[in-house]
Amino acid sequence: MPSYAGPTTPNRGGDVAGTLRLLAYLALAVVLVVLDHRGGWLSQVRGQASLLVQPLWTIAGWPGRVAETLYDDAGTLSQLTEENERLRNELLVNSARIARLQTLAADNARLRELLGAAQRGNLDVQLAPILDIDLDPTRQRLVLDSGSNDGVRIGQSVIDAGGVVGQIIAVKPTHAIVLLLTDPSHAVPVAVARSGVRLVAYGDGRTDVLRLPSIPLSSDIKVGDKLVTSGLGGRFPAGFPVGTIISLRPDDSRAFLLGEVRPAAQLDRGRDVLLLRTVPARPPIGIAEPLAVDDPAMTLPAGGDNASAVPAGGDAAAPVVPAEVPAAPRTGDVDADGDPDVDAEPAPPAEARR
Repeated sequence: MPSYAGPTTPNRGGDVAGTLRLLAYLALAVVLVVLDHRGGWLSQVRGQASLLVQPLWTIAGWPGRVAETLYDDAGTLSQLTEENERLRNELLVNSARIARLQTLAADNARLRELLGAAQRGNLDVQLAPILDIDLDPTRQRLVLDSGSNDGVRIGQSVIDAGGVVGQIIAVKPTHAIVLLLTDPSHAVPVAVARSGVRLVAYGDGRTDVLRLPSIPLSSDIKVGDKLVTSGLGGRFPAGFPVGTIISLRPDDSRAFLLGEVRPAAQLDRGRDVLLLRTVPARPPIGIAEPLAVDDPAMTLPAGGDNASAVPAGGDAAAPVVPAEVPAAPRTGDVDADGDPDVDAEPAPPAEARR
């Protein structure tokens, strides 16, 4: 029969050792608390430990800071792009407005010069806008946005604020053709304003120069002299500025002088010209010097661009036939509709044909 197995005896040695270790830890903790409370040396240890751990905190925070920076930069870039686009559009609009205002100011100044010229010369004129321009070296023409329906007639003299521009050579119901002074086929009798010497100025196909051929060496003429229309031939009224002599040189035979004239009119610019409706009673003086339009001595009657400038309180003079009516177009220079061809050349003045 097996012997009776009684209860197991506990290992009390291990429990005692664990209890002693616990008491030792408690005593050490109490001592450390007391020492830290009295001397604060653990705070210094913690500060040093935080310095050692700081780089780890910085490295751990990099991803978050990078993500936040990228988000802020993306928002700022989008905002700056939108603002830049808006400012650019506003700049374009404002530039267009400024250009438009400058154009209007220039047009206003030119109109003031035109009306001032008509006012000073007491001229019965008609304002005509320029529709098209042809400045080919062999063909110098203007197309005006006024025609027979507006009272335009063949042979009318065309001027601007500076002086003579040309003459009407063809008229249609709604537009008219102007032969410029600089056309190679055009000639105008002129006189030197200083000495009265009579000459003939020819077009040269350039808008900045007229020719004075065959000037006698004995003529009282010099560079800088002003030329005006002499009135010979009856095509252009006398006294209107034509240009200024800019050079004189002997010709190949050394028997005559050749001169170049800078036109007084602005043939290559401007948007409007003046048509002389009647021949002035006396030559206008100083037509090239603009005056203010608001002079109380002049009033402009209602009627738009084709209104005539007349003195205040006076009546506009009725149109009269010019002294010399241009020759009819040559045979064959007629359009299919029966109107004169715009290429038909007028008969040159008597002095120009010599």
